[in-house]
Amino acid sequence: MTAATSTRELAHPPRTDIRLEGVLHALSDPMRLRIVRELAAADCELACSHFGLPVAKSTTTHHFRVLRESGLIRQIYRGTAKMSGLRKDDLDALFPGLLDSVLGAADAQDRRLGDR
Repeated sequence: MTAATSTRELAHPPRTDIRLEGVLHALSDPMRLRIVRELAAADCELACSHFGLPVAKSTTTHHFRVLRESGLIRQIYRGTAKMSGLRKDDLDALFPGLLDSVLGAADAQDRRLGDR
């Protein structure tokens, strides 16, 4: 993992260090999958405050850290906002079709269970 050089920079794994098992583990949690789905739908960076997850702030922070450390998202500070973006290009290069398949399966499950 790359080291952060200041308290305002966050460490992200380089593309070569992203592992399938880490990605799948991160996606296995419903809150983290929700974050990834929202980022994919937005197709842009979103502030962490945008998500309004029904969990404590410390739990939200944990979920974003797991997503970042697994290589699913990239986070940067813009002013006082921490912005998150999906690392779709990296994921598609490493695991072609995986992210689209997972997102499609999540949508199909929602339709089947009536969650959306």
